[in-house]
Amino acid sequence: MNSRLTENRRFEKIDFRENALLAGSYEECQFINCNFNGVDLSGMAFVSCTFDGCDASLVKLKNTSLQEVKFLNCKLLGVDFSDCRKFLLELAFENCMIKLSLFSRMKMKNMHFKNCNLQEADFSEADLTGTFFDNCDLSQTTFFHTNLEQANFTSAFNYSINPETNRLKKARFSLHGVVGLLDTYGIEIE
Repeated sequence: MNSRLTENRRFEKIDFRENALLAGSYEECQFINCNFNGVDLSGMAFVSCTFDGCDASLVKLKNTSLQEVKFLNCKLLGVDFSDCRKFLLELAFENCMIKLSLFSRMKMKNMHFKNCNLQEADFSEADLTGTFFDNCDLSQTTFFHTNLEQANFTSAFNYSINPETNRLKKARFSLHGVVGLLDTYGIEIE
């Protein structure tokens, strides 16, 4: 990893497809309304950074370090978060479009997704213990061999979770959301 360190900077309305972000580490930086669409951020480090209103769809994150990183109002379509460095990984998402993104085999305990569109995301074999899906759309999201113990789905919607292929001990669901646990059985509830 490049040793160049950038601290406490604010990047606003920059199209990083045209003006490449310099390789290195970024600490306590803000990226506001920037375009990272398809940009390669592999091997870089972001610590205590905030991305607000950014388009980071199809961004490449091979061996990228994301520690205490917040995504607010971002578009993150088709992002493979499972390529990130796992060490000290800590993410939070609020008001984000995270469709078709991959989180497979990741340890993401106690994560918080708030008001996010996670349609067709893949959480296969991930550890989501204690994760809160607060008012999130989980339509066609994949949960397979996923640890969802103590996860909170009380305000989530459109999910379909097979209790036989996922760990659900002490997970929380609303009464109307229980239907999403029965889809697999092909029964009709009226």
